[in-house]
Amino acid sequence: MEADRIPGAMRHAIWWHLYPLGFTGAPPTMDPGAPSAHRLGRVEAWLDHARSLGANGIQLGPVFRSATHGYDTLDHFRVDPRLGDQADFSHLVDQCHRRGMRVMCDGVFNHISRDHPLARRARCEGPDSDAGRMIAWDAGASGGPRPRVFEGHDILVELDHSSPAVVDLVARVMEHWCSLGVDAWRMDAAYAVPPSFWARVLQRVRGRFPRVLAIGEVIHGDYAAIVEESTLDSVTQYELWKAIWSSIESRNLFELDWAFQRHNAFLGSFVPTTFVGNHDVTRIASRVGGEGAAVAAAILLASGGMPVIYAGDELAMTGVKEDRPGGDDAVRPEFPDRPAAMPPDAQGARMMRRYQDMVGLRRRHPWLVRAATVSRELANEHAVWEVSGSGEGQRLLLEVDLGGPEPRARVLDAGGVLFDTAR
Repeated sequence: MEADRIPGAMRHAIWWHLYPLGFTGAPPTMDPGAPSAHRLGRVEAWLDHARSLGANGIQLGPVFRSATHGYDTLDHFRVDPRLGDQADFSHLVDQCHRRGMRVMCDGVFNHISRDHPLARRARCEGPDSDAGRMIAWDAGASGGPRPRVFEGHDILVELDHSSPAVVDLVARVMEHWCSLGVDAWRMDAAYAVPPSFWARVLQRVRGRFPRVLAIGEVIHGDYAAIVEESTLDSVTQYELWKAIWSSIESRNLFELDWAFQRHNAFLGSFVPTTFVGNHDVTRIASRVGGEGAAVAAAILLASGGMPVIYAGDELAMTGVKEDRPGGDDAVRPEFPDRPAAMPPDAQGARMMRRYQDMVGLRRRHPWLVRAATVSRELANEHAVWEVSGSGEGQRLLLEVDLGGPEPRARVLDAGGVLFDTAR
C-alpha cells in the first residue's frame, strides 16, 4: 500500500477531533418522541477556533441516530435528533468546506443497537431469515442461538461481516453520507472486523467517491498487513500513543525510541494516524501534567504521520477515563456554545499558543508527514532524535529532557531552536 494513495487534499491533514453528543451537551439517551434539537450549530461556532489552531479537518464522533452514546446505532441514514437533522448536518459540512476544512465521520459498522430494526427482526425471525443472516450469532445459555454482543456490551449486537447484505448496507451508508459532502471516515472497531470486509466495501465506495479517505481504528496487531489487506488508507497508531505518555510518565525514553523504530517501519508502507488523546482515553494533561502534555504535543507534531488533535487538549483540558458506567463522561465534556465563553485560563491559553507554534512548524516542513525519527542520543531521561525526510535539507532535531523539574521538548534545525516548550 503506497502512502501516496491518500487523497491529495488530505495528505497533509491535521484533524481536530470532537465527540458531538458530549461536545454539544446532548442528553445521554435519545427520546424517540422529541423533535430535533439543532445542536450542531454549536460545533459550527468552534470551527474558527479549530482553524486558528491550524487544523484543516474536522473529525466528528458518531452522528448516526442512536439510543445512547452514539455507538449503538438505530438508523445509519439519519442524523441523531439530539444533534439536529440533515439540513443542520449539511450546513455544518458546507461551513467546514467554506473554511477549507475536510469532514470525517465515524463509521460505526461493526455493531448496531440491540433495538435497531434489523436486530429486532433477526431476533424475531431467527438466524436463517434475511435479517438473521446479517447478524452474528452465538450459542445461548439454553443451547439455542442468540445474537452475538460486542465485547460484553449487551446493548451492542455484532453484524456478520461475511454477509454480502452487510457489505451492501455499509457501502450504501457510506455513499449516502459522502453524497452529503463527507470526505473521510474513521472505521470504528476496525480491529474487530475482517480486513477483507473493508476491501469489499471500499472497492464499491471508491467507485463513486474515489477521493474518500478511510482510516481504521486498530489497537493491536500487524498494522501494515491490515492496511494492505483492507485497502484502508491508514490505521490509528496506538503503539506510538502509548509510548508517548508512558515514556513521559515513567521517564523511560527507551520505550519511545522503540516505538519510533516501529513507526519508521510503518511509514515505509502507509501514513499512520497519530494522536495523544481521543474520546476513549484519559486526557494527556491528566496523564502527565501540563508540561508533560506540551512535550507530548511536540513529539506528536514533530514526527511522521497524520496527526489528530482531540478537542480540548490544545486548551490543556483534563479528564480521567474510568471503568464504570458513565466512565467516559469526563473525557467527553460539554463545551461552551462558543470559544469566547470559555472561562479565562492562563494555562489553556499558553497550551493553545504552543499547539499553534508546533502546527505552524509542521506546515513549514510538510515533509514531516513521511519523516523517519532516529535516535542520536538516548538515555532514560534525555534523548535527541534526528527527524528526516527524503529530500535535501529535510532534517530537524527533536530533543526531550525529562530530568529537570518539568519535562521539556525542543525542536531545532541548523540555525537554532525553532520551538521550546519552556518558552
